Amino acid sequence: MYVDDEPDILDLGKLFLEREGEFSVTITSSARDGLETLSGTAFDAVISDYQMPDMDGLEFLKEVRSRYGNLPFILFTGRGREEVVIEAINLGVDFTSRKAGIQSPSLPS
Repeated sequence: MYVDDEPDILDLGKLFLEREGEFSVTITSSARDGLETLSGTAFDAVISDYQMPDMDGLEFLKEVRSRYGNLPFILFTGRGREEVVIEAINLGVDFTSRKAGIQSPSLPS
């Protein structure tokens, strides 16, 4: 499952992850929707953005760990978020990556 509040990033991430046919990716646009989806379906892993409204990626990670144990969890963060990465590691994240490398490119003016 891939969770991000940016629809374009969700669609792009899903296309990228499914391009070889090895993965089937379910997308949700909020951590709360992600928790609801997790309650009814088994997943092999969770990929989540950090900065989202209502519930950020760290709060989501805490909930996933408390409800689903060691379900693999990957967290995307923004630049200059070292404190977020440290907290995520302390909460048991499996992997972190800077989201800056996957954001949509700017169009020339």
